[in-house]
Amino acid sequence: MLGIRRLRWFMGLNQRNMSTKRLANVEQRGSARANLVSTMDAVHEVAIYFHRFHNLDLFEQGWYKIKVTLRWEDDDDSYPGIPARVVQYEAPEVGYDNLCTVWKIDDADNSFLTPPFRIKYARQDVNLSIMISFYLSFAGYEAKSSAVILKFELMQAVTSDIRTEMQVFPDVYSASVHEYRIPPKALLGLHSYCPVHFDVSHAVLVDTSVHVSLQKASYHTSRQKVPSDYGSSEGAHDEDSIKSNKVKLIKALMAAHDILLEDLRRISEGINQAIDLTELAFTIDHTKFSISSPLVHLDSTDSRISQQPSTSSEGSAESISWDDLLNSYQSLGNQLLQMWNTFLKFHRENKTKILEFLRHSWATDRRSEWSIWMVHSIVEMPHQNVSNQVEGALMRWGMHGRSLNSRKLTDDPAQTATMRAELHRRGIAHMRINNRSLQDMFIFEDPLRVPIIIIERMTSMDRSPSLNSYFNPLEAKANLFLENGPRATNKPGSSPQQNGQVLRVVVFVHGFQGHHLDLRLVRNQWLLIDPKTQFLMSEANEDKTSGDFREMGLRLAEEVVSFIKRKMDKVSRSGHLKDIKLSFVGHSIGNLIVRTALAESIMEPYLRYLYTYVSISGPHLGYMYSSNSVFNSGLWLLKKLKDIQCIHQLTFTDDPDLENTFIYQLSKKKTLVNFRNVILLSSPQDGYVPYHSARIEHCPSASLDYSKKGKVFHEMLNNCLHQINALANHGVVMRCDINFNTSSYGTNLNTLIGRAAHIEFLESDIFAKFIMWSFPELFT
Repeated sequence: MLGIRRLRWFMGLNQRNMSTKRLANVEQRGSARANLVSTMDAVHEVAIYFHRFHNLDLFEQGWYKIKVTLRWEDDDDSYPGIPARVVQYEAPEVGYDNLCTVWKIDDADNSFLTPPFRIKYARQDVNLSIMISFYLSFAGYEAKSSAVILKFELMQAVTSDIRTEMQVFPDVYSASVHEYRIPPKALLGLHSYCPVHFDVSHAVLVDTSVHVSLQKASYHTSRQKVPSDYGSSEGAHDEDSIKSNKVKLIKALMAAHDILLEDLRRISEGINQAIDLTELAFTIDHTKFSISSPLVHLDSTDSRISQQPSTSSEGSAESISWDDLLNSYQSLGNQLLQMWNTFLKFHRENKTKILEFLRHSWATDRRSEWSIWMVHSIVEMPHQNVSNQVEGALMRWGMHGRSLNSRKLTDDPAQTATMRAELHRRGIAHMRINNRSLQDMFIFEDPLRVPIIIIERMTSMDRSPSLNSYFNPLEAKANLFLENGPRATNKPGSSPQQNGQVLRVVVFVHGFQGHHLDLRLVRNQWLLIDPKTQFLMSEANEDKTSGDFREMGLRLAEEVVSFIKRKMDKVSRSGHLKDIKLSFVGHSIGNLIVRTALAESIMEPYLRYLYTYVSISGPHLGYMYSSNSVFNSGLWLLKKLKDIQCIHQLTFTDDPDLENTFIYQLSKKKTLVNFRNVILLSSPQDGYVPYHSARIEHCPSASLDYSKKGKVFHEMLNNCLHQINALANHGVVMRCDINFNTSSYGTNLNTLIGRAAHIEFLESDIFAKFIMWSFPELFT
């Protein structure tokens, strides 16, 4: 009996020892697994390549540099963007007069500063050729699914005298800031051109590109550990939660892998340069994690990666072992790192081609993105004369090829345009802009403050093809110009040299009491589209806009002819002059000066070269029917007190006979028909220029006026419309309504008299950016 008891005791002791050993083994395995899982971290690598700094319009000479930082959009400093590595692609041009060689990483605010460079003149280029990579913890993305703000600062030295590199920037300040938003979707993979323009007072272009990928972290960013107490229900719950997070990490890595692979192929094909992908082994089992097509998840409205629970057991956290997670993590991480290094090497060897390819893709994408604030429609030109006895059936209104509806001539066009723009603005307020493109915070910080642009494409009744074939804002319209045949200078039978140069000249003409740099913002946008264009900022009538329009037109014509001859001589000395494209941009009464100059005999040899005419709030039909009583009172005082000749001409008081007045006689001269493209910019908020006058269209008040005044107005209108109608047969005619956000204007005299919107054309360039980049063929 004693032997049986001892045997039972011995067996119980062994069982207790075995349980203790089993528990110790479990705890040991749990601790090891916790250590392995803690290494399953990832980082977003954001590489920013600075190509060059191009000075468009910096008003101050001196030393500058660019500072860049990354932060989460919610301003949480828990996971800051940390500068990781810097690569200098080319040796900088060392010298006191050009560029220093010292770049800097500031650990205080985790910022990177480019080497300082000195700006001495306009249109100056500074080659930077430097790339900085930032690391952003995936934990920040995982926790908040937040966007990232990429901040560029233009730093300027207080003194322009920097004698040694050791004393560079002894005292600096931030002159301007430009921010981009990297949406959550783009944090898994992005290759985009990123133009940095700063503000209107610091008009520069910093050619940069941004490259983003999700990578396996080389350091620990997560404090999560696998609990060792598997026996408890609480421990099992924590383990499932941690495993679920790791599954999301694997899915994100899979998505980043597919995006990077697709981008490598896309860029390789885009620049026609092969990239070696043969050594990369792509062995990823998507089905195991239920993500057969990661790109489908990325394009959904939810910016997170598979936040919804899986509907099947396949790919759920419970069905995936820790070994599978760890193996997949290691395999994916290694492949991503290998592909990323392959891209960086490929980028280093083809940086210029890649930048050009990304810039072209960016320009194409912006047409689609900016269409959010643009309303496109087609307006049919009247097929017979418009008179005060013809009702509104002659004025047709259509949109996107829909049936054309009549519009009454007694409607207030300015009020209709304003209501139409406000309805569109309210629609934007309910939009959810969610994509993988970089978002310019100058636009996206407050989308409701962006101007609404209503574009009306004028089409002639004689034009046989369908309306839609001539107006698609999202596609290049090169076919429109090809089908129109060669330029007037290339007559049948002629064979000009194919390698000849095309001289492109754009003349900018300011308005009443204006300055020759008033239109510099539009000029800068034109420069960005076509850097080789020659610009004439007219000074012939500066401080001389109170006289006769005929005198101002002659001065402008002489200035333009002299400028063109100088440029022609310069081109002829360096090669063959193939063609000339002469364009004009006028603001306010500058448009009447332009048309008067075109009627001068000395301009006749150059009329065949006319290309694009941009009229910004031009009073083409004068002030015969101006509804702004406050502004009309001001005009009356100017005529009485100062006897300004051009004001008399604008108000048709320069001659007792209306048919002998200047503007009526100007309408009879063919000043518009020789252009290939005419763009009429107006704003219903502009009280300085009558809305119908800027748009060259009917006026409700004139339609009810049966006196000689109404008859003269409609004859002027018909004279202009005949030219536009003839132009619409072979070129492009557009009316563009710019509806500014007036909430920031406040209540003041400028708003009361309508001057605020009139001057906004000179102080804002966003409307020009939208129009010019949406229709670049009209400006090149």
